[in-house]
Amino acid sequence: MKTPPFLQPGDTVVIVAPASQFPYEDLQRAFDVLRHDWQLTVLEGNHLRAQAGAFAGTDEQRLADFQQAIDDPSVRAIFAARGGYGSYRLVDKLDFTPLLTQPKWIVGFSDITVLLSHLQRLGVASLHAIMPRQFRLDGIADDVETLRQWLFGEPVAPYAAPAHPLNRLGSATGTLAGGNLSMLMHTLGTSSEVDWTGKLLCIEDIDETIFALDRMMIQLRRSGKIAGLAGLLVGTFSDMRDNTTTPSGTTPYDVIAEAVAGYTYPVAFGVPIGHEGRNLAIPVCLEATLNVGKEGSLLVF
Repeated sequence: MKTPPFLQPGDTVVIVAPASQFPYEDLQRAFDVLRHDWQLTVLEGNHLRAQAGAFAGTDEQRLADFQQAIDDPSVRAIFAARGGYGSYRLVDKLDFTPLLTQPKWIVGFSDITVLLSHLQRLGVASLHAIMPRQFRLDGIADDVETLRQWLFGEPVAPYAAPAHPLNRLGSATGTLAGGNLSMLMHTLGTSSEVDWTGKLLCIEDIDETIFALDRMMIQLRRSGKIAGLAGLLVGTFSDMRDNTTTPSGTTPYDVIAEAVAGYTYPVAFGVPIGHEGRNLAIPVCLEATLNVGKEGSLLVF
C-alpha cells in the first residue's frame, strides 16, 4: 500500500477537469480556500477553462492536463474540479506509473470513482471527497474540513450515522473501497476492477432508476462480487426515479437491503457520503473499522 505524503503549507497542488464542463467562476471559492486558508500553491490545468460539448475540453486536452499533473514531481495533490462524466474515457490512456514511486493525493468522487478504483487496483491511496466546484455551496463545512484533515495528516474523528431500520448490526475492520455505484459497475471486468473481498465497501449514486439499481445489485449478488465483503456502507441515493407506468413501490435502500439479505456482514445505511447532504472525505485504500449498533453506526479510522 502506497499512501501519499501529507501536505504542508506551501506545497503545490493542481486543479484539473477530467470530466464535465462548468463555469470557471464556480471555482473561485475553492481557489480562496486552498490558497489563503490552507496556504497552498495552486496551479491550474492548461485547459481548465476549455469546453467541448458536455466535456471540460476534448479528451486530448483533459488527458494532457491530468497526465501533466501526474508527471510533475512538484505537484503533491490533484483535485478534480467536478464530476459529471468524462473520466471513464481517459482511464486507459493515463500512465499512472509515476504514482507508484511518487504517490500523490488524487481527490474527487462521482465520475472520478473510476480513477480512485484504478488507483486502488495499483495499490495507491486516494480521497473520495468534495471537489473544488462544490466549495461554493452552502452546508459543506464538514466536507471541506474532513478533506483538509486527511490531506494534512491531522486526526479525523469517527464518522457517525444515526440508527436505521435496515441496518445489520455487527463490527468489521477492512480496507475502504467504493464510491459511485454506477461507475463501480463499469469497472467490472476491466483493469480498474478491485477485489472487494474483505473490504469495507462504500456506495452512493444519483439520478438512476429503481429498476437500474435493482439490476446492478442483482448482478453484484449473482457474480459473487459482494459475497465476501467485510461490511457495507450505504450513502445517499439521490434523485432516484421509479417507473411511471409500472412503479416498483420500493425505495433504493430497500433494494440494497434485499440484495445483501443473504449475507452476515454489518450493513450501515445513512453513511455521510454522496451527492446530497454531507459528503465526508473517505480515504480509499486505507483501513477503518465499522461498528453498527442499536444506537447507530460509527466508522473509525
